[in-house]
Amino acid sequence: MENTTHTDPWELYDRLIDGVPEGIAVRDYSLGLHWTYLDAECGCGVAWTMKGGKIGSRKHPDLRGSDLKSVARLAKSWNFEEATLGVAALNAWYSRKELLDPLGAVYEAPKALARDERKREAFGEFTPHMKGGKVAVIGHFPHVTELAERCDELTVLERSCSEGDLPDPACEYVLPSQDVVFITGTTTTNKTLPRLLELSRDSLCILTGPSVVASPILFDYHADVLAGSVVNDPEKTSFAVRSGQGRLFGEAVQMMRVVKPGLELNLQD
Repeated sequence: MENTTHTDPWELYDRLIDGVPEGIAVRDYSLGLHWTYLDAECGCGVAWTMKGGKIGSRKHPDLRGSDLKSVARLAKSWNFEEATLGVAALNAWYSRKELLDPLGAVYEAPKALARDERKREAFGEFTPHMKGGKVAVIGHFPHVTELAERCDELTVLERSCSEGDLPDPACEYVLPSQDVVFITGTTTTNKTLPRLLELSRDSLCILTGPSVVASPILFDYHADVLAGSVVNDPEKTSFAVRSGQGRLFGEAVQMMRVVKPGLELNLQD
């Protein structure tokens, strides 16, 4: 499917949902202020809590005991809080070491990292591929402007622009000419991911952030690297999400990456 143009943007979502088996129960979940987690019989997944989208109360007041696949279908909802729960459900299935290890996943050391440190490390390992090139980042991550020192030209696309950013509709004009594109995992929630992947098909395309659904299905849609997360400790994850305290990343949640089969990357240690 390397050179395939995908005309149905729902195809990606439908394939991800179809890959989740039926008969797996949701045990617990929390739609937190910043992060959401969902714990199922197979494992636990997280996603950034996105507000907005279609106005209206959520249709499912209590998802405990629900079938994981039915909750994963919420990823297609235009109510972004519902969609957040759907993405967390997808991650509860796909972002598990027993599925990722056969794909050659590389995991960050289980050390506590502040959010700013985590983002620096996520971008830093790809520095060799940025040198002398054009780099675009979807989302104004902390310290993203530091990337300008590592590449020839940096473009940051953001819905709520900071100084120097371009508004996100500029993606149609900017992404086809880039050498490297970083796409935040939250684009799965707001449904912009299929188009962003299509526009970035000729770039080194890296999906980054804890919300990334770490399924090899995404490699069929022009993603090259999945830099997502796995939950190491559901109890610590639950506490951090519900209370807003505790170390979420490095202790409860561990960052990882999977590279598209056959793609040789020169990564910086």
